[in-house]
Amino acid sequence: MKKVHHVKKIKFTTEKMFLHVDGKKYVFSLEKISKKLYDALEFEREKFEISPSGYGIHWPLLDEDLSIDGLIGVEHDISQPREKVMM
Repeated sequence: MKKVHHVKKIKFTTEKMFLHVDGKKYVFSLEKISKKLYDALEFEREKFEISPSGYGIHWPLLDEDLSIDGLIGVEHDISQPREKVMM
C-alpha cells in the first residue's frame, strides 16, 4: 500500500496538537479542529491510531477521525485506479 502521508509524531498540550508529517511541523488549536479532542482527557488524546496509508488519524476512545489532508489543507485524488501489475 502506498502511503499518502508519513506521520512522524503527534503530541498534545491542553489546547494544541503538534503534528510532524511529510517532513513539516504543524500546530493546531484543538478547539478549532475538534470539540471532542478539545474536551478529551489526556489519556483519551494519547490513544490514537494512524491509518496504514497515512491518510487519517483515529481516536477509538473518542470515536473521532481526522484526515491529514483536511488538517494541512491539501487534496489527494485517492479515487484514481491503481496500476495493474502484470506477472
